[in-house]
Amino acid sequence: MIHATELLNASVYDAQGNYLGRVRELCLVPAEQPNRIARVVIARGKYQPLVARFDQVASVAPGSMHLNTGELQLEPYVPDESWLTVRKDLLDQQIIDIHGRKVVRVNDITLVEQPANNYTELRVTQVDVGLAGAMRRLLKGVLPLAWMRALEKRLPTRNIPWEFVDVIETDPMRRVKLKLPHSKLAELHPADIADIIEELAPAERDAVIETLDDSTAAEALEEVKDSVQVKIVKELDKERAADILEQMAPDEAADVLADLPADTAAQVLQDMDGKEAQELVELMQFEEDTAGGLMTPEVFATAESNTVGQAITALRHSEVPIESLDTVYLTGADNALTGAVPLGHMLLAGNETRLQNLRNEQLIFVETGAQEKEVVELFDKYNLRSLPVVDVEQKLVGMITVDDIVSRIWQPRK
Repeated sequence: MIHATELLNASVYDAQGNYLGRVRELCLVPAEQPNRIARVVIARGKYQPLVARFDQVASVAPGSMHLNTGELQLEPYVPDESWLTVRKDLLDQQIIDIHGRKVVRVNDITLVEQPANNYTELRVTQVDVGLAGAMRRLLKGVLPLAWMRALEKRLPTRNIPWEFVDVIETDPMRRVKLKLPHSKLAELHPADIADIIEELAPAERDAVIETLDDSTAAEALEEVKDSVQVKIVKELDKERAADILEQMAPDEAADVLADLPADTAAQVLQDMDGKEAQELVELMQFEEDTAGGLMTPEVFATAESNTVGQAITALRHSEVPIESLDTVYLTGADNALTGAVPLGHMLLAGNETRLQNLRNEQLIFVETGAQEKEVVELFDKYNLRSLPVVDVEQKLVGMITVDDIVSRIWQPRK
């Protein structure tokens, strides 16, 4: 085992033992092999740097590197955007610890030597984000290696296996090329992704959003603080912002749009599907601290005269998010709300049972203009999981879910 900081600035010698220069950079090429040091950049003072391939490295030790070839077999260094460099792209940079679901700063990189035919391959095994790595760099050249290794044993270690690391790239020209293959970030829970995003600087937040598909980005954005949501959307390409907002819950998307500058919101709406854009415009007409501002129009309702079997058939073809399907709302003439049937009651009844015979005796609902305090009190008093919202004509226009209320309590809008 050897550390990257013990190789950076190390003396480099050719196959005959002649001094060539010093290690300026260690480079990975993720597209070829995600954890192999594929290139070593060798600085030579005022002369053009050289590059040694992984199979031209004979051996390494702290402070020195020996090659299995001569200087003439080495290529001149030409910058390549597909390379991930240890000194420039990793050391002191923030990375995402996928396993720990948080953002950390890199202090050092741990490498292992894997002997091959006539060369030694270096593989990245873990990232040092603890005190040991910081002290190693601070005391490099000050303490002898043996003393440094002895001191490290007394310090708490904190390492992340390389497979649990996702690199954050903020340069748009390099982000896709340098992102490690098969990113594990999207596999995290949206709430965990949101926590990570909130820890990052603005440019890094944008870089993380760019690595996510529209659906995952939308779910994560819903969990992010309101102020951060707006900052992220403002920096996104307007077409991408529209794609993400289309995947969000309508009430969440409307809140984001309402907080954007008017011209930005208008541009995003222009890039959205016409029907969904109109739905959001209608939601934005309500004050944010009213039932209309809290509700989502994605609600499942069916005629009170229908049977259970008819309702189940309609439910199977509904686009209402499954996580909000705990109650089936009943409507009469002109879409007026007439009742509510808990989904569990409906599923236990026979297919020919009329829904109106299953509805709750007491129907709890609010009008769009009801204040947030009243809505919260109803959820608390009746232990509700959802609450239907009607307009002044008692027509069903949406519903409020308990998670909307919890979010509002824990994250009051400013």
